[in-house]
Amino acid sequence: MTDLDAALAALAQRGVTSLPPLGLVLGSGLGPLADEAENAVSIPYAEIPGFPQPSVAGHKGRLVVGELEGRRVALFQGRGHYYERGRADAMAVLIEAFKRLGGSTLFLTNAAGGLHTDWTPPSLVAITDHINFAGVNPLIGRASDDRFVPLTRAYDPALLEALRAAGAEANVTLREGVYMWFNGPSFETPAEIRMAKLLGADLVGMSTVPEVILARLHGLSCVAVSLVTNFAAGLSGGDPSHAETQEYAAKGSADFRRLLRAFVKTQA
Repeated sequence: MTDLDAALAALAQRGVTSLPPLGLVLGSGLGPLADEAENAVSIPYAEIPGFPQPSVAGHKGRLVVGELEGRRVALFQGRGHYYERGRADAMAVLIEAFKRLGGSTLFLTNAAGGLHTDWTPPSLVAITDHINFAGVNPLIGRASDDRFVPLTRAYDPALLEALRAAGAEANVTLREGVYMWFNGPSFETPAEIRMAKLLGADLVGMSTVPEVILARLHGLSCVAVSLVTNFAAGLSGGDPSHAETQEYAAKGSADFRRLLRAFVKTQA
């Protein structure tokens, strides 16, 4: 039995034989949104074979299926990161299980460093494209031609438009930019940030890109938002730390939750 088969069997044993079309991956400091879901079923990742076992503060590690704004959604409370166990495919089973059980849209969230001095933490930024600077890929070793995944529209234009509308509805300022993935867990150096700006990045972080690649492999549409929790290293005195990330993630969580709820209402 594969990890995927085992995961699907474990979910079925808990009464989860299908999932809603919309799934949300909740990053650092954003997990509490899952606690707001109504009529919810909650399953720890530890009880689902192949699901990641997060080791980062702020990533509880639960699948919560419930209602937000009257719509059924799947909330993935926490993620696996490459830097935790050296696996870019840490979210592979979770994402394929979501697809197999009815998922079609994946909304990804993260905490990120901002590369613009006017993006004062905690700013919200819609990701329009990414740069995979980590140099690894979750599809390495996959022995089929479907591994050659096109990423021209990795972040779905129609979903981005719906996100803009949600920002206006929620009265939330939503910026847009390119996210550069570093593998972590150490933060970037000031020289790396200067390089990132030259290459066209607006944000830096340690997640999301491998999940988007996996999601596109399975035909899922993606939309993503970063919460800027710090100025990147060397920018306006930026000297990022995990404590700062958690602090500003908490400060920005109210606006982020309003944005996510407004987006959920745009989805049929």
